[in-house]
Amino acid sequence: MFIECFIFTICILSPEYEAHLRVAAARRVKQCQSENSFSCFCLCCGSCRGCSIDLCVRRKAVSMSGAVVVGLGIAGGVRIRDMLAPLAGSPAEKLQVRGFVSRRSVGTHQGVSQISMEEAVSREDIQAAFICTENVSHEDNIRAFLQAGKHVCVEYPMTMSYKTAVELWDLAQDKGVVLHEEHIELLTGDFKALKKEVEGKSLQEGSLHFTGGPLKPGFGFPSFSGISRLTWLVELFGELVVTAAALEDAVSNYSKMTAKLLTRDNRPLTWIEERGPGLPRGKKINFQFATCSLTQIPPSAGGTGGLFMQDMIHFSCKILGQVGVEDLQREKIRILHCLELAEKIQNICQK
Repeated sequence: MFIECFIFTICILSPEYEAHLRVAAARRVKQCQSENSFSCFCLCCGSCRGCSIDLCVRRKAVSMSGAVVVGLGIAGGVRIRDMLAPLAGSPAEKLQVRGFVSRRSVGTHQGVSQISMEEAVSREDIQAAFICTENVSHEDNIRAFLQAGKHVCVEYPMTMSYKTAVELWDLAQDKGVVLHEEHIELLTGDFKALKKEVEGKSLQEGSLHFTGGPLKPGFGFPSFSGISRLTWLVELFGELVVTAAALEDAVSNYSKMTAKLLTRDNRPLTWIEERGPGLPRGKKINFQFATCSLTQIPPSAGGTGGLFMQDMIHFSCKILGQVGVEDLQREKIRILHCLELAEKIQNICQK
């Protein structure tokens, strides 16, 4: 038997807006009563609990969530593998793979059957989707599953547009489902060691230079395809501002994007994304602090389980309502900030 708890918080807003929120709350309550899922959100801003009506619906009973994987590249194959053998005792055990969607005719993969996109969206035993396609098709796939009332985990970046990302997050909130953007780069031992080394130090200036091979078509502008490096800088140094950007495209399959950024304390940061045939994959850092310099990423110890498994556990925790409201809001702000920065960099480069 499901036990539901509704929490309403009232503060001073216009009568018209308060009435609008009350109507939305009543509609969402009715919808939640007919769904086998939880929802916890603020009808105004998503999670801040500071507006007219804060409606939380939580259900005690926890059942298995059927999931589908869209895209059968490396990441898609890993998602299927991890759901077939989740970390014992973790929330990931609550996800059960029901099928996968692929443009290729595969039949089965790791014993899992291929299904159509239409079937994946419409099946009642599928409550969640993992989007593992090229970046340019993320938006359409996310929207299809959100509109069907299903939770979505998508590889970064979720879209190639800040405005569209906001719209998709609003849609997820309206449907009462989870929209999760994967960021395994924040789960790596390298990043955790670097963040620990940076904490408490006063940055004077710094740079992050990434090199790698050419990308296949469909991954978007370098500021979006390389948004994981931008996410590193935001996580390490906080909110940033774009002051300049340029893109060199000297020869076929070669590109070099340089973005100039400022921290809140007006400390300069340079982010470089360089790709071309024969370029080794790696990151070079040069962070100058008031008391020392950091030119190499510190050695690190491995984490528990693979990176995608850790991310799947985090996604599962969100579905189960085990992630705090403040943590969800902090993550959303960071993701949207990075997408907005990426879009500004692209716009400057293309002027």
